[in-house]
Amino acid sequence: MIENLKAFLDSKVIQYNQPDFIKNDPVSIPHLFTKKQDIEIMGFWAAILAWGQRVTIINKCKELINLMDGAPYDFIINHQDTDLKKLLHFKHRTFNDVDTLYFIAFFRYHYENHDSLESAFIPPNPLKGEQEANTPPSGSWRVESALNHFRSYFFSLPDFPHRTKKHVSSPSQKSTCKRLNMFLRWMVRKDDCGVDFGIWNQLKPSDLIMPCDLHVDRVARKLNLITRKQTDWQTAIELTQRLHEFDPTDPVKYDFALFGLGIEEKF
Repeated sequence: MIENLKAFLDSKVIQYNQPDFIKNDPVSIPHLFTKKQDIEIMGFWAAILAWGQRVTIINKCKELINLMDGAPYDFIINHQDTDLKKLLHFKHRTFNDVDTLYFIAFFRYHYENHDSLESAFIPPNPLKGEQEANTPPSGSWRVESALNHFRSYFFSLPDFPHRTKKHVSSPSQKSTCKRLNMFLRWMVRKDDCGVDFGIWNQLKPSDLIMPCDLHVDRVARKLNLITRKQTDWQTAIELTQRLHEFDPTDPVKYDFALFGLGIEEKF
């Protein structure tokens, strides 16, 4: 039974983890760029804005890119205060101009001190030793620590808007952290299929946690990959542990299978 399920999911990974997947998915947004910082900035933003219809998400991200003159990193680093006026009407669902301006302020602060957004996810004193040895899957503690650290760091600027905190989740809030786990998948996973970028190296694909959205959760439950009644951080861990049995080096590749089954095939 397990072998049959693995073979089925492996076939679906092959079906969906290929370039045709890109055009209808928010991952298409960072694929518009070649500069590493642009990929990171718009990958992060596309992930954060990824709720609702995918067509709308993609269109809103393209609108945001246009408002930043088609060059997000250059705009963020070099803008003057007057350049921000055109962003005052940007909105996607509950994400508004206040959130937009804080994101720009954070990115400017970070990139003035770091070459890559990857360092924002690496705690200064990452956990070691017994916790690393005893927490399955092997690197789940790394991502949990990374996401908790990132949220704390993201809101470390003086006078951050409290309303913006709802847009950046963390395991400490018991959130599934679907959007951030999806962003980490884009940045960390390495293969030759052309969807994920694999431009970060301090986290490994085996460390990643499944982006557990509505479609993935529903399909995983139908396949008995989740037994936990509620959907929270521990649910994402449980699902990742099950998929870790199928591929311990790259369990999150099955995001393609479960998401594809849910949204494309209405499984």
